[in-house]
Amino acid sequence: MVGRTSVRLDPISRDIAVMLNEELSPEMQSAQLATFATEALTEAQDINRQALGYVPDHDTFIDGAKRESLQGINPRSIVSIEFHLLIDVIQWVDEQLIIHSPVKTERYARSHVWFADNVEMDPQNPPPAESYIALNAQPYSRKIERGQSQQAPEGVYQAVATLAKRRFGNIAYVGFSYRSFPGGAVGKWADSASAAKLAKDVRGGSANKRRDWLTRQPAIYIDPGR
Repeated sequence: MVGRTSVRLDPISRDIAVMLNEELSPEMQSAQLATFATEALTEAQDINRQALGYVPDHDTFIDGAKRESLQGINPRSIVSIEFHLLIDVIQWVDEQLIIHSPVKTERYARSHVWFADNVEMDPQNPPPAESYIALNAQPYSRKIERGQSQQAPEGVYQAVATLAKRRFGNIAYVGFSYRSFPGGAVGKWADSASAAKLAKDVRGGSANKRRDWLTRQPAIYIDPGR
């Protein structure tokens, strides 16, 4: 007779069946499963290293409970290893936006804002979402993107998006675009009389369309589902 359990390794998306000899003691069966789980984790780390160039952090779960090690495993435990791939993408992009930001006053570097499904979030603790967007709240963000800052002659958002796409393109879609950001300093500026006159003279059209134009900011878009 043999027992059967599974070791799930995400994001590899596979179940590995382990046939445990029930003639062994429960302690030996547990040790056998722990050995297999360790070997499977090492294999998954090697795959990620080859694909990404580094080994992402991971969490270990035993029977649904987060654990720091494989202690407490039993012959019928379900072991799940979850790698922090998407979190790595978001945190890396956030770090690079700051690194590439002009630092004359540091106001721009402190004004990167992240959204998960259009809800503002902390990039250090991103929630599950269909998409993630980073924008800058300063109204001069478009000028910086056009290379009008000597400290960022190549811009910021498009350059970081290109780097992120090269590094993480096999994990998530990373793209550069322009998105309306009606909040922050750019939203306050868009409500000013001078900005309203500028939009009316340059763009024309309805008030809503003019405000959308005034608040369109360089953006990095991350879609984990592609």
